[in-house]
Amino acid sequence: MKPIYVILFCTFVASAVLAEDLPKLRKAPDDRILIAPGVRSDDLPDLGDVSQTVLTPLQEQRISDQIMRDVMSSGDVVQDVEVTDYVQNLGYKLAANGPDKHQLFNFFVVQDNSINAFAMPGGLIGVHTGLILAANSESEVAGVLGHEIGHVVQHHMARMMAQQKMDSIKSIATLALAALAARASPELAGGVMTTASAAGVQSQLNYTREHEREADRIGLQILDSAGFDVRAMPRFFETLQKGSRFVEGSAPSFLRTHPLTTERIADVRNRVDQLPYRQAQDSQEFQYVRAKLLANLGSIQQAVALFEGNLADKTYTNEASQHYGLALALIRKSNLEGAAAQLAWLRKNAARNAMVETLAAQIEVARNNPQQAAKQYLTALMAFPGHRALIYGYAEHLLATNQIDQVLKFINEKQPQYPNDPNFFELRSKAYTAQGKNLLRHQAQSEAYFRRYDIPKAVEQMDLAVKAGDGDFYQRSSVEARLNELRLLVIEPKKEGFFN
Repeated sequence: MKPIYVILFCTFVASAVLAEDLPKLRKAPDDRILIAPGVRSDDLPDLGDVSQTVLTPLQEQRISDQIMRDVMSSGDVVQDVEVTDYVQNLGYKLAANGPDKHQLFNFFVVQDNSINAFAMPGGLIGVHTGLILAANSESEVAGVLGHEIGHVVQHHMARMMAQQKMDSIKSIATLALAALAARASPELAGGVMTTASAAGVQSQLNYTREHEREADRIGLQILDSAGFDVRAMPRFFETLQKGSRFVEGSAPSFLRTHPLTTERIADVRNRVDQLPYRQAQDSQEFQYVRAKLLANLGSIQQAVALFEGNLADKTYTNEASQHYGLALALIRKSNLEGAAAQLAWLRKNAARNAMVETLAAQIEVARNNPQQAAKQYLTALMAFPGHRALIYGYAEHLLATNQIDQVLKFINEKQPQYPNDPNFFELRSKAYTAQGKNLLRHQAQSEAYFRRYDIPKAVEQMDLAVKAGDGDFYQRSSVEARLNELRLLVIEPKKEGFFN
């Protein structure tokens, strides 16, 4: 598997960017965010038009869409919908308490054990799994996300570009890639800059101290407005700083790319002391997501031993999450009876939760008990109708039991809630394949690729839909028109000279 950062550099400059209407993908109900007003903006500078003179909204959009295309194809993005939905919901909750009413955001999770998060043009915010695992509370994760939101709404990357007087979109894109590469490896970032003949801007890869102070202040305001523990931000910063003092070269990635000084921590601490004390309890989803990440980390034996040891020694802050994590680790071990025993404990001792209900269905599927699996999915969906892991699971169950008409009816019912979710189109494609409807099969798969930012494959599949030879007149006309639209998405950016 290639590192996400290498793929980004190799493909960013060489390939055509996505089309103008792709941001519509982030305006849908399942992933939109318009930020409401209502937080303070003390001590923040008046940006004027400095960022807009470097990146127009269309250019920023195209850069962000290309980044997402490369991110999605890297193999490093976490695909577990329960993990991604948790981070997205947390991010949207925070962003809704931010200062910019119009900024769109797209939050995603990167499988990387380093402690880091990063913001890129177009409101893209990536979170490393290592950050979630290193945090001792949900408010600590929220504090880092709030900080990254601050970088976005203050257009810090665009301001760095303005300071460098960059007038080439290719140079801007290269700097964006180098900044992203720096999140993993400063050496790799230097290589990117050398390759792009952009020597002399290496110092601009890291945010300036003023940028960091601005992001801290906005992040703190967001944290307070969203109801989290504001003391978590300086506490987590202090933990990172202390942990990096004892081993040379051990500074977490977040510290390398977000310079952290005693003065900066003191500034945040001083602002926190002026706010009223609030104790914020972690959501159960946060605890379960951390447990899920741990259950899939390392070997099966290590995962099982970790949770069994924690439960035996009572070294936990949330007991339910340890039983949940142990159940997942035991499923990895194919010990379904052991997993069922942990589920029974959760059912008896913990509040009902969609992630636990999904676990119960997964156990029945693994037991090859389709009737009990169907019963569990339907019961759980009545309580949690919008939980995507349950929706996907039940749809896959219907496909596996050859209930094709039912699965299409189910997808038609659920898909309007998530119109830009590629998984629904892939489920459709599987159903149409089972029915032998080739035009509809390829059309659905094309739309899935489109929503994964992979335009070439979308064109390829839509072309196969046109050539399928079945379908009625309306369907054939529809796929022909759509194929022309998709081809334009590749051609138009080249005609405009974007990334020549």
